[in-house]
Amino acid sequence: MIRDLKGRIVTPAGVVEGVLRIGADGRIAAVEGSHIAAERARDGGAPLLLPGFIDLHVHGAAGRDVMEGGDAALQVARRHAQHGTTALLATTMTAPVDDLRTALAPVGALCREAAPGAARVLGMHLEGPYINAGKLGAQPPYARPVSLEELQELNALAPIRLLTLAPEVPGNMEAIEVLTAAGFRVQIGHTLGTYEDGVQALGRGALGFTHLFNAMTPLQHRMPGMVGAALAHAQFAEIIPDLLHVHPGAIRAALRSIPCLYCVTDSTSATGMPDGEYKLGRQAVTKCLGGVRLADGTLAGSTLTMDRALRNLVDVVGVELQDAARRVSTFAAEFLGLADRGRLAPGAWADVVVMDRDLRVQDVFVQGGSVDVPHAG
Repeated sequence: MIRDLKGRIVTPAGVVEGVLRIGADGRIAAVEGSHIAAERARDGGAPLLLPGFIDLHVHGAAGRDVMEGGDAALQVARRHAQHGTTALLATTMTAPVDDLRTALAPVGALCREAAPGAARVLGMHLEGPYINAGKLGAQPPYARPVSLEELQELNALAPIRLLTLAPEVPGNMEAIEVLTAAGFRVQIGHTLGTYEDGVQALGRGALGFTHLFNAMTPLQHRMPGMVGAALAHAQFAEIIPDLLHVHPGAIRAALRSIPCLYCVTDSTSATGMPDGEYKLGRQAVTKCLGGVRLADGTLAGSTLTMDRALRNLVDVVGVELQDAARRVSTFAAEFLGLADRGRLAPGAWADVVVMDRDLRVQDVFVQGGSVDVPHAG
């Protein structure tokens, strides 16, 4: 054994007051102690041990953007680790293929070998370019139909674990089955598609929805749109709980409808930085009043971190702590088919966030290794 962590441990079977033992291999060797009522988890001053957060939609942080290439993704992973994120997908913008090559090439090495003090980079989320040019949101105007040849070239640079597409774009609907057969996970997003398009895309193998409610056709009672398809049929979907992208009431509606709704940050280079001007891919964005926007006022990603996402779920939306932990960790792991992340159980990677009763980060462990946390929360 190399480390014992004591506290109230949020496990798949409930909250255990006791000890989490981390082995020399960086995996959880044992969870020992007695179960307590979940509602008592935050009573008193005992530390809370939660599964490390998993963020499948990360553009940047600390003034760095994944699209820069170089060491940007590493620095982004280090900053998010300080907020409890122990695994993430580096996320691209819609861009020319040369820009995408620049972004993906250095991430391949990060995926192969863990970097000390950083969240584990599991691969890429390609948010575009296979989206609808009429629903770009904050994406640059380089949308195009799916190209399997382009995808295979990019996947050789760094593993593409997830891609967003608009199924109504000519050729994209038919491509979903091909992409799924090739091992890519497909999400629906940045779309002007109808409810029927969404249902058909799910039937062809699409697995979820990118930042639910945002950049997709809304729910109306006679035209339920892509939001209606998600609420009626989805098992998985992302949501950004920064309380700017989605109202708490809409989050509650999605929680009642989508069993494995999970949180993402959609964070940008402005995350953790003062108000001012930043880059999001080729776009100039402004951070002000807690949000990030284009010059025309369009929301352009967020400054959210996953510890804040957890607090918003629990303290504002009213989600019970154990369920909230699943939505910032476990369900994202399940979406990617990972049985050894997103849960505090023997055999899983020792990805652990230690928090106080106010859900402020006190310590973080990635595969058993400690992360330098220079602040609380």
